[in-house]
This record gives sequence, C-alpha cells and structure tokens, in this order.
Amino acid sequence: MGQDLKDRTVVVTGGTGGLGRAVVERLLRDGATPIVTYRSDRELAESPFAGRVRTQRVDVADERAVQDFYGAIGPVWASVHLVGAFTMAPVEKTSLADFRKMFEANAVTCFLCCREAVRAIRAGGGGAGGRVVNVAARPAVVPVGGMIAYSASKAAVASVTESLAEEVKGDGILVNAVLPSVMDTPANRAAMPKADFASWPKVEQVAEAIAFLASPGNALTSGALVPVYGRA
Repeated sequence: MGQDLKDRTVVVTGGTGGLGRAVVERLLRDGATPIVTYRSDRELAESPFAGRVRTQRVDVADERAVQDFYGAIGPVWASVHLVGAFTMAPVEKTSLADFRKMFEANAVTCFLCCREAVRAIRAGGGGAGGRVVNVAARPAVVPVGGMIAYSASKAAVASVTESLAEEVKGDGILVNAVLPSVMDTPANRAAMPKADFASWPKVEQVAEAIAFLASPGNALTSGALVPVYGRA
C-alpha cells in the first residue's frame, strides 16, 4: 500500500546499501523527495536511482559533517537512518577497539542524525511535525551469543529511539525503529549459503515498514521497536 509522501523531503542516510536502495525506491514511488547520503562512490554508481535524487557524500559519524549537512538542506519531513555495521565474535576475541567501532558505526551515527533531524524538522515550523525512523536489530531485544558489541550498539539505537520519542512528542515528531533479523541480501546469502533464505525478510518488505513509519499515514505510532523478523 502506498503512502502519501508527495513532495515531502525525506533524508535517507546510507541510502546506497541493500536496504537503502529498497527504501529510496519505495519513497520515490510514494512521491517523496529523497535526499540520500552515501560513502561509497561505487555503491552510488550502481544504485538504480542514481541521477534521480539529490545525493551527498557524508561521514555521519563526524559531528561537524552531520551538522553541516542537515543545516544546509532546509526543513525536512522525515529522516531515515540506515547507516550501520555488523561484526560477530566471542567475547574473549572482542577487543575494546571492536566494541567502540560498533558504537561509532551504529549508536553514534544514529544519535547525531536524530539530533540534527529534529532541528531540521522543527525548522519547518507551523506545527506540522515530522517523522524519524531508525534501524536497530533483533539482537537488541532478543539476546544472541557471539555478537556482544553489535547487540549492545543496536540496543543503544533502540534506547535512543524510545527516549527521543518521549522528548519530541510535543512537537508532533514521531520516532520509531524497525528491528530486522537477517535480511535477504546477496551478501548474507554468500555468508550463510546453507540458511533458509525463504524465512528471511526481504529488503523490500522492511522498506515498506519504514515507508509507513515515515509517512503522514502513521499518525499514532511513536517510541515503537517494530519487529520485522520474517519467519527467521
């Protein structure tokens, strides 16, 4: 089902990855005007929407870069934060550097983009409100051994989401996160060739959930951690 996002500006950080491409394509079909951040020129060149949306290379773990990016784009309706990273290892093989890397890639990027997105949404004025959508992960709420750094960093994303939802509800800004399990991507299939791919959520299905949460059609849900597990 399509969402009414016609002519609404929606930021998508990390929009050139597997999930990001599905999200941007869905937003375009729903009439949105996406602004996409990226890090990899190769991924941008391979994206099906290249040349059809505004793009900008941004290191969203860099506070000044994030401030400059959001400060220059003007008011936005919604901001979707897809940048993240994954690692797994037994706890005794997880270094402090590994732990910090996960927090930088997942929690810090989420926090910075949420903070600046709220400023950009408020700049629209008129009490129109807006939407923020983050991506946590199933291990943030369902414990899994062997990925403590990743799980903890995604739990921080979940906490940022819930806390921010309470803080900005008076502004009409609804803040939510989706929690995917292992998504059906070429990279995940290559990493787990014996898995049951049919049980994994498709990126297009996760993108649909994100598009709803980012839309005016979502008039009630905020502070939610939405499971998009598939049958995994």
